[in-house]
Amino acid sequence: MIPDFDKQGGLVTAVVQDTNTRRVLMVGYMNREAFDKTVSTGRITFFSRSRQKLWTKGESSGHYLTLKSIAADCDGDALLVEAEPIGPGVCHAGFESCFYRTLRGHQWVETEERVYDPDTVYGSSAGTEPRPSGSGRS
Repeated sequence: MIPDFDKQGGLVTAVVQDTNTRRVLMVGYMNREAFDKTVSTGRITFFSRSRQKLWTKGESSGHYLTLKSIAADCDGDALLVEAEPIGPGVCHAGFESCFYRTLRGHQWVETEERVYDPDTVYGSSAGTEPRPSGSGRS
């Protein structure tokens, strides 16, 4: 069955790509409930592994991701989710994409400017430290 929620403990990896620019915006995880909610509402919803609950991207920031299409990989355990971002950025640290750092030599370098102030959206210290994968701010 696609998606195959049985392979990874009930979760599938969801790579979110901007439908217009084709840029990868973020990676999250979906369980069956998050997948079904995404399809039924048209707003991208994930399962937070750290909080053990669903969260819809944008529910606290207003920076929603509107579903445009979903494709599955050949094994059915990863999804490519095309979305239209609503708001200035997707990353909880204030960047357009969660992929704002590039390895140059042996150092990680921020390769773009923040597009919004995360402290204004989420409160103080929101964008100052990396968050564990799957914990997601919305």
